[in-house]
Amino acid sequence: MIRDICKDPILLARKGEPAVPADLPVAGDLLDTLAHHKDGCVGMAANMIGVNKRIIAFDNQGSYMVMFNPEIIKQSGPYDAEEGCLSLAGTRPAKRWTVIKVRWQNEAFQPRVKTFTGWTAQIIQHEIDHCNGVLI
Repeated sequence: MIRDICKDPILLARKGEPAVPADLPVAGDLLDTLAHHKDGCVGMAANMIGVNKRIIAFDNQGSYMVMFNPEIIKQSGPYDAEEGCLSLAGTRPAKRWTVIKVRWQNEAFQPRVKTFTGWTAQIIQHEIDHCNGVLI
């Protein structure tokens, strides 16, 4: 189901609660909402649709991917970026990493670890910031 985008900075600044299997429908809503906004959006976190859970969905080189409870466990190659967000007007500076190693759970809540680089890594970092209550 396509959800409205949350623009309330107070709600967006809350750290997300751990996702559990009962939150699987939220991932479906995230994917539907992300696809609906595909012309101006490459990633979303659950708090962007008003759900305070650690779930992200993003464009992973042409196909959508969902992560439950993602966390960056290693990073390298810092750089400065300028990012926009559907939830907030304008753009803001952000420190990002060229290479990140992420640990998360898939839709079956099995643990996964993978290294991401470049644009995909930047998207993931932006969405994990949302999970951590960091306003971009």
